[in-house]
Amino acid sequence: MKLSELAKKPQLIEVTIDDADIVEQYGEALTFWTWDRQPMNVFLKLASLNQNDTSSVISAVRELILNEDGSQVMSEEAALPTPILMRVITTVVERLGK
Repeated sequence: MKLSELAKKPQLIEVTIDDADIVEQYGEALTFWTWDRQPMNVFLKLASLNQNDTSSVISAVRELILNEDGSQVMSEEAALPTPILMRVITTVVERLGK
């Protein structure tokens, strides 16, 4: 198979976090969207981050946490609760590794 056959424009995909504790706390699963593939610069940015520098990790990943229209969920005016943010970051990073 040629690599060119695998190269495609990124598509938004729906991601659901439906752990029992999330459903218990919020009454339902949490849904967000992200791109199904990322450019190399995103991988390199994430790989070069110091995982102990939480603000850098959040800054890098916030571009990957999207609404169904492709807009960022987090902004200067809107933030996620810390436990949810950490769960979303973990989910996004795990997907990047697949």
